[in-house]
Amino acid sequence: MALYHIETYGCTANQGESKLIEQLLRDAGHHKVENPEYADVAILNTCTVIEKTEQTMLSRARELEPLVSDLIITGCLALAQPDLINESGINARVCGWDEVPMAVGNGECPTTTRDTLPIIDGVIGILPIARGCMSDCSYCITKKATGKIESPSIEENISKAQNLIKAGAKEIRVTGQDTGVYGWDLGERLLDQLLDEICELPGDFRVRLGMANPKGVHGICESLANVFSKHEKLYDFIHAPVQSGSNTVLGHMRRQHQVNEFKDIVSIFNRHLDHWTLATDFIVGFPTETTEDHQQSLNLIREVQPERINITRFSKRPGTDAAKLKGLGGTLKKQRSSEMTQLKLEITSQAYRSMIGTRHTLLAVEPGTNGSMKCRDEAYRQVIIKDFEDYGITPGTFIPSQIVSSEHVYAFAEPV
Repeated sequence: MALYHIETYGCTANQGESKLIEQLLRDAGHHKVENPEYADVAILNTCTVIEKTEQTMLSRARELEPLVSDLIITGCLALAQPDLINESGINARVCGWDEVPMAVGNGECPTTTRDTLPIIDGVIGILPIARGCMSDCSYCITKKATGKIESPSIEENISKAQNLIKAGAKEIRVTGQDTGVYGWDLGERLLDQLLDEICELPGDFRVRLGMANPKGVHGICESLANVFSKHEKLYDFIHAPVQSGSNTVLGHMRRQHQVNEFKDIVSIFNRHLDHWTLATDFIVGFPTETTEDHQQSLNLIREVQPERINITRFSKRPGTDAAKLKGLGGTLKKQRSSEMTQLKLEITSQAYRSMIGTRHTLLAVEPGTNGSMKCRDEAYRQVIIKDFEDYGITPGTFIPSQIVSSEHVYAFAEPV
């Protein structure tokens, strides 16, 4: 669990985004500090309305960078001008608003408390399906707070999903420390069955599966991919954190999977789905990571082409086995992080460019900035519709649209 510091600039929409980010961080067991010098990670939610504001944001990022081991830049500057941040020499991770809670975790599983309940925020329903995980990662402190997996029955989770739908949820986010091992404590692999039954519920809504470690997904991959191809309600989106492209490093991390198992998942979903999004995580600069190990991670990214990559520079967490290892220097970790971030931007930019001219049924999720509406396509890619009020669009609306242009981490569409 991390200590975080957050600063927000710009309009009321940005303020709202930060409130949601903080809510999710609190739910995940992270703690806020007012002084960035005491934080593990600083979050800068930016504005870029005019050039002067842009320069102010870059200046503040430079002030924060030496104070924390990890800086995350989100908001309008990050979304509209990620290259500017990189070209300015600022060592930071660039994330969309909804990626921040995931990125803060330092490569660890998210945390929920025992009494975490489904919640609804606008048209987004959060459905925690279980608590705990089955992993024993050498760098992770979260397991000390959550323990092993505890899975409520399918019937209990279906009832919670029904209540979210009745309350107006149009996007149900299935969450947990590791959704892939749902049911293991009951002696079964139940994630595929649970998703199938949620999608059979009546109503117009979509379902997003939250983080699932590769080991849990690998064991049910064919069945799970069949469920995805069967249901249009299920976003064609998988978040499977590989963490390294080196089996040697994965062994030192005590991850339960190997690289080939991760590749198997990608191959099976490629076979079942034409249009899907792969999200994954990498920890850069693990204490035993060599130059060759780092290159293997870069090669894996080039091979599988994940459209969303969360990059975390390793930092020691108290009480973990990895904290006992002699760490790599900050300069080396920064260099490797920058190299991987540049590759990430190249891949994500190409993915969104390839959407131009295609048609999709978008789900309007929530208002963005400057009269825009943030939407998701069938594969959970972020798509923006400008001047949404001119089209009579409200959150929860399904909109046939055509992609007309793109940026690094999102596309623009017009209703058709």
